Amino acid sequence: MSAQRTILTETRLSGIGLHSGEPCTMLFKPAPADTGITFVRVDLPGRPEIVAHPSRLCQRMRRTALADTVGGVEVEVHTTEHCLAACFGVGVDNLRIELDAVELPGMDGSALDFVTCLRAAGYVEQAVARRTIDLETPASVSLGRSSLVALPYKDGLKITYTLDDHGGALGAAQVVEVELNEASFAQQIAPARTFCMAKEVEAMRAMGLGKGANYQNTCVYDGTRVIDNQLRFPDEAARHKILDLIGDLALTTRRLNAHIIAVRTGHRENMQLVQEIYRRFEQSQRPKLIFDIRQILEMLPHRYPFLLVDRIIELDQGRRIVGLKNVTMNEPYFAGHFPGTPVMPGVLQLEAMAQVGAIMLMNDPANRGKLPYLMSMDKVKFRRPVHPGDCLRIELEVVRMRSRMSACQGKILVDGQLVCESELRSMMIDP
Repeated sequence: MSAQRTILTETRLSGIGLHSGEPCTMLFKPAPADTGITFVRVDLPGRPEIVAHPSRLCQRMRRTALADTVGGVEVEVHTTEHCLAACFGVGVDNLRIELDAVELPGMDGSALDFVTCLRAAGYVEQAVARRTIDLETPASVSLGRSSLVALPYKDGLKITYTLDDHGGALGAAQVVEVELNEASFAQQIAPARTFCMAKEVEAMRAMGLGKGANYQNTCVYDGTRVIDNQLRFPDEAARHKILDLIGDLALTTRRLNAHIIAVRTGHRENMQLVQEIYRRFEQSQRPKLIFDIRQILEMLPHRYPFLLVDRIIELDQGRRIVGLKNVTMNEPYFAGHFPGTPVMPGVLQLEAMAQVGAIMLMNDPANRGKLPYLMSMDKVKFRRPVHPGDCLRIELEVVRMRSRMSACQGKILVDGQLVCESELRSMMIDP
């Protein structure tokens, strides 16, 4: 399995939003493994962040948009598809993207500038394997004359796209098939520009769309000709549809192994398929219970409000343990940390991590009746805040293990995103 990667150095890109017409500068920064793609709105107070994730999708016309509520304020990022497609296409898994406007720049209407920018920054292989989604059964979306089917496929991502002739406007139906890798994406898909029909232009402008579009960054079809432009491919429109689809599929946060067959689809169908694929993936990952709360209460001396583990879902005694903690608004510490903007204290995240490690120690029959004590913490890092409604997945890998002492590397994830990590040492003490 290939390793995750990020970029080597920071890099910058500036342009005009295709729909807003507003200028936007993007700063791409390296990011740690397992953090995914994060957009940071540096033009807003507090620099709110939005993670590229299916749960952040929101409906906006003719583009992909992400939204999240940060500090009680709704924050959005628009037209992410070309940038995310470039990240997916060249194999960049983890990235922080700072931008100073709501809409990403449209550049030349394709993903080519994004690819060039990322390649110029260079890549860094990270010591963590890429996460994948392997379909076990087909998934499909059908709306009117549009259909989208994802079939099990073990050799990566393959896409077959059919675009009809739009009532003769494209001259003929276009069919494109591609086996996705960095070379095929950069050469066959990334250069394909966005397009529309000449008869759609006035209606789009009336809806406040396309303010940054022109005949150079948008292929405008009028009958069978393209106005003031030359096509890069005879079937450029279908290739651009694949580009958009790849950008939307990137929101699954994993490398998808599937054969996608699409007919006349757009962002609406893409979003539905992404959410269905991710729903199935989450269902397949639903944890099997090892210890429930009653068993945990029998093992740990902690009690409400200081018991911070709800269940144990994985246990390889002496090697690895995984626990869950569901964070609710009823947690007593939210009354003062902070009223109006509740955030789980970092020290309590570390305490939850230590309690999960203590369960592994106490599961050893030789330690029954003893009390777990946290001895030390090292290399503590907090990656993002934890809010009410989050489910903490607490993972600990044993570095050293003796009968009464453990040294573990711990991390906490929310929705697959790293929020906290630390090295912990604990010991069992006679009461």
